[in-house]
Amino acid sequence: MHADAVRVLSAWTAPDAGQKAVRDGFLEHLAAHPDGTWRECVPGHITASTLVLDASRSRVLLTLHAKVKRWLQLGGHCEPGDATLADAALREATEESGISGLVLLPGPLRLDRHLVPCHPGGSWHLDVQYAAVAPPGARAERSDESDDLRWFPLDDLPEPTDDVVRALVAAARTAP
Repeated sequence: MHADAVRVLSAWTAPDAGQKAVRDGFLEHLAAHPDGTWRECVPGHITASTLVLDASRSRVLLTLHAKVKRWLQLGGHCEPGDATLADAALREATEESGISGLVLLPGPLRLDRHLVPCHPGGSWHLDVQYAAVAPPGARAERSDESDDLRWFPLDDLPEPTDDVVRALVAAARTAP
């Protein structure tokens, strides 16, 4: 997983200087922490998330996260069974949406670094953000990690959400 994270991030073309700085910070973290892709890495760890789009790519599936109490994309920690970041992103999206047959778009769209209470005193999630398209007629089923799970038009995102989700939705609009 560590080698794949380094490979993916090194090959990723950041859309702007801010995202390039975030990517460089992720790579510095991985260079300093051989366990930097696992939850046990206290200073921070790579996570993988996925913005799920419907088949028409006009709606997005968001979760009202049970702990954070905001509408977010689906995602979470890398697990030992995940061979790649893309595997982790797709697994998390499938588990949290209940939708099989999601098709991951190529490569990450964005990166985000945010503080979370994974460990006493906090830890950083270094989130590699992907997008996936659901098959036609897909029906989502809420997981235990979610207070709610719903489709929203790209132009009408719910509150409370944040600028990170809005930036990810904007990037997904132009994704191949």
